Amino acid sequence: MKTVGQALARNLVARGVEIVFGIPGVHTIELYRGIEGADIRHITPRHEQGAGFMADGYARVSGKPGVVFVITGPGLVNTLTAMAQARADSVPMLVVTGVNRRDSLGRGLGLLHELPDQLGLSATVAKHSERISSADDLENALIRSFDALRGRPAPVHIEVPTDVMPLEGPERLSGNRPGTPAQPDLQEIFEHLSQSRRPVILAGGGCRRQDAALRCLSEKLDAPVVQTVNARGLMHAHPLIVAASPSLKSVRALLEEADCVLALGTELGPTDYDMYATGTYPEMANLIRIDICPEQLSRHPARAVLEGDVDICLPLLAAHAKAKTASDGAARADASRRAARDEVERLAPGYGQLISQVETLRAALPGSVMVGDSTQAVYAANLAYDHDRPGGWFNGATGFGALGYAIPAAIGAALADPGAPVIALMGDGGAQFTLPELGVASDENLPILFVVWNNNAFLEIANSMEDAGISATGCHPGAPDFGAIASAYRLQYRCTSPTELAEALADLLPLKGPTLLEIDMVASV
Repeated sequence: MKTVGQALARNLVARGVEIVFGIPGVHTIELYRGIEGADIRHITPRHEQGAGFMADGYARVSGKPGVVFVITGPGLVNTLTAMAQARADSVPMLVVTGVNRRDSLGRGLGLLHELPDQLGLSATVAKHSERISSADDLENALIRSFDALRGRPAPVHIEVPTDVMPLEGPERLSGNRPGTPAQPDLQEIFEHLSQSRRPVILAGGGCRRQDAALRCLSEKLDAPVVQTVNARGLMHAHPLIVAASPSLKSVRALLEEADCVLALGTELGPTDYDMYATGTYPEMANLIRIDICPEQLSRHPARAVLEGDVDICLPLLAAHAKAKTASDGAARADASRRAARDEVERLAPGYGQLISQVETLRAALPGSVMVGDSTQAVYAANLAYDHDRPGGWFNGATGFGALGYAIPAAIGAALADPGAPVIALMGDGGAQFTLPELGVASDENLPILFVVWNNNAFLEIANSMEDAGISATGCHPGAPDFGAIASAYRLQYRCTSPTELAEALADLLPLKGPTLLEIDMVASV
């Protein structure tokens, strides 16, 4: 007899699942009976939030849903932060949890791990959440959950009561039939583009797998391409690329001077377009939007909108758009890039040096996946930095903005593409949220470079409080001995100053396995 737990695992394998991130507990033992007999690799984080962030990083690099197995109650609650980050950044994730036996639900009996309404709690961040109440529910629950991962990706949740897991499960493997996407009607968009003389393309995260098509379209239109954070890495070093934030006045000027702005796969969210919370957005004439999410399309008025998948629409646009004679597109892009870098240095003295340090890391490990936490080096690079790998720059500093993202998400990224160099960027404050996950990198011998800018503070918050005339209370927790931390988790370690970063990298990178590089920002002041 195959149990529900075993049938669940077999059905996940049939849908292409290769890795599960999870921490087993008494309420999920029967799920692990299924893992044992399935061709699934299990990764054990040190905290369920780490499991969620690992699944996030894995999904962004692999393009497949990250899968999490966690226990009832605290397991789900600990995963919610990562689910919320994934929801904000449109990352596909399947979270499978246990839940107490069916006859106890909602009765407040005081059972172990009990929540008043676990399903309702998960629904606050999950795109879809449901309970498998009988063995017969399994097939349709999986179909509905994987269908929900289509369109705009987001986390989905399935809970399995402890008394359902050991029941006899269905023998047959179910599958989701791939839909046949309708061919989009691009005629109106072609008409707007053909009439434009100074177009600009806004590339969002929905473009991240379409480097060649975006390059082709921008060259045909002679259009500068402004990237949001989640689009960084596209068209690296191309004359038409503007890898800088549309929150900057210099980049907004480029958009406002355009006679047509084509926005592809971007929600036009405040963390990209109004980072400084001024309540303003770039004024864009003849805005054209293509996005897979109808709710997002309704939130910002545009001259023309198309609900569609950028992965389908962008190659069609590139193939059929009429080529224009090259004019001043590259010059406009170059002027915007230069002005953006100057503006960043004026806004925050020292940010220019931090961007240069990130560029030093890029030069040392070309084509790397760079995964960032909420830290000043990442804030600076989000404003103006051109990465060299499509889909290879992402971080927790946008959207939900959770601290502690970099270490576990980098682990997920490394597992998704074992041949790729991976760099995790963090500050000493954010690193301490998920330091124990370094143990996973050590267990799996993952070649990740963990970089910690140690300023012995939540410095960005301290600066903001002082700018507001408030003393920086609570902003200076003591940093640990990162050398001792590295030793405890069996990582190679070096400490360097910002000015000697290149030399430290040359010393550290030939070493095998995970490494930790501390950049001492206090001694350098």
